[in-house]
Amino acid sequence: MKTFWLQCLSITAFVFMMMWGVSQITDFKLFNAFDPISQALTDFEMTDYSFSNLRSNPDAEQRIVVVNIGTLNRREVAQQLNIIRQFKPKVIGIDGFYNCEGRLRDSINCPQLLDSLGNLMLEDAIKQAGNVVLVSKLMQKTKTSLNSEAIDVYDSMEYSDIGFSLFAKHGFANLVTDPPAVYQEDVKQCRSFIPNYKMYDEDHYAFAVQMCMQFDSAKTKRFLIRNKEEEFINYRGNVEFQNIRLKTLHDKETATTNFNNRFSALDVDQLFNYEFDSSLFKDKIVIMGFLGEAFGDPAWDDKYFTPLNKKVAGRANPDMFGVVIHANIASMILNEDYVNALHEWQKYVIAFMVCFLTVALFITIDRKLPAWFDTLSVTIQILQILAISGLVVYFFAIFTFKLDLTVTLAAAALVGPSYDIYKGFKNQITIWQYKRKLTKTENEVLTE
Repeated sequence: MKTFWLQCLSITAFVFMMMWGVSQITDFKLFNAFDPISQALTDFEMTDYSFSNLRSNPDAEQRIVVVNIGTLNRREVAQQLNIIRQFKPKVIGIDGFYNCEGRLRDSINCPQLLDSLGNLMLEDAIKQAGNVVLVSKLMQKTKTSLNSEAIDVYDSMEYSDIGFSLFAKHGFANLVTDPPAVYQEDVKQCRSFIPNYKMYDEDHYAFAVQMCMQFDSAKTKRFLIRNKEEEFINYRGNVEFQNIRLKTLHDKETATTNFNNRFSALDVDQLFNYEFDSSLFKDKIVIMGFLGEAFGDPAWDDKYFTPLNKKVAGRANPDMFGVVIHANIASMILNEDYVNALHEWQKYVIAFMVCFLTVALFITIDRKLPAWFDTLSVTIQILQILAISGLVVYFFAIFTFKLDLTVTLAAAALVGPSYDIYKGFKNQITIWQYKRKLTKTENEVLTE
């Protein structure tokens, strides 16, 4: 019996060695011809299917309103802000930077400086509102960015100009994207974010976290107690377009995102024309940000692929603007409806146990039913992969728990071939040892 369990352990260790070897081969890009296929598969996670197809419709979020700032200049944003603050929202977040790119403060490199009255109007509007949260950005200094091992190390922060920042709170707008995005127009998908980042012994909060801190500090502190370096976003949906002219644009057939009616949203002209109920903003979080030049604009600027995309793999069009992602994060915190996940060590323990028990089953079948081994082993592997995949999908749909069993799936896929290879090596070694006992070497013959 002891020999049996030792053999199970040896073969399980061999399976994990095989997984390591496969991962190294893929890292070396030895199969570049298959890169488009692998890219399409890496864009997809099984929990995406749960998000977009299995969950029941979440309730509309009544505490958050999104306002489109389009391509408005600073004085026009100030006018929007003055209109909104009249209706007494509790927090106003502005997802936009108001500084000079590259810190080149001259009228050629920073033409916004020419509109001095517009700048003063925006400064005064922020001051008068008194409850504004502006975005900041986690940055790397040049020396840090040249270090290839310091991809996620931030050592500086970018803010709007001091006149705008003086009377506002700040929260960094960085989102975790895959692949990492350099420009706003880049193709990027977002499933998670960094809640807070400690820099020089000072805690900096994410944009949505900072807004929630001003809105409901008790719930936000309970969220931060989770103390996770990275949080998965429990997406609730996209914005609700109230513009009748675009009624058919976001219907079931043409919308790129499922659950398009979770957040109320106002377009640029709707706000200026007061086409909204007077109670829309009162005591709520209002997030001002870019939703295209107008509703229906197919712009890719600050737009992301999310798990709510109707096409879960091989996606063609991004489905959600960054400002709506911040709204989803804020909604998750206020509803205290988080996505939990396995720890890294738990993933490997589960994979090891499943692999170990599968190997034990294979050895038993090989000994007792050798004629049926190939048929039964392949059938077991297929059933395992289907069962694990289904478990991941439905576990997320029912419990909102990200059961990441990628390592377990890899082990289940490799255990059959690895067992055959291991058995083949062992048989060859046994044959070699047997021949060695029956055959004398040349030196042994000559010395007798």
